[in-house]
Amino acid sequence: MAKIKVKQLKSSIKRPQNQKRTLEALGLRKIGQVVEHDATPNIIGMIDKVKHLVSTEEA
Repeated sequence: MAKIKVKQLKSSIKRPQNQKRTLEALGLRKIGQVVEHDATPNIIGMIDKVKHLVSTEEA
C-alpha cells in the first residue's frame, strides 16, 4: 500500500472544532510536523478536510 507524508503548514488556532480534531487524528500537533500514513480512503478523506492547513507528498 502506498504511503503519504503529511506536513502541517498552518496553525489550527481559530479553526472549527472538526478541523482541529481531524489534525489531531492525523497525529499533527505543531506547524512543520511531518507524519506518514497509508493511503487509505479514510486518511485521504481526512487530508481533504484540512487540505488548506497541510501539504502532502508520496513517500
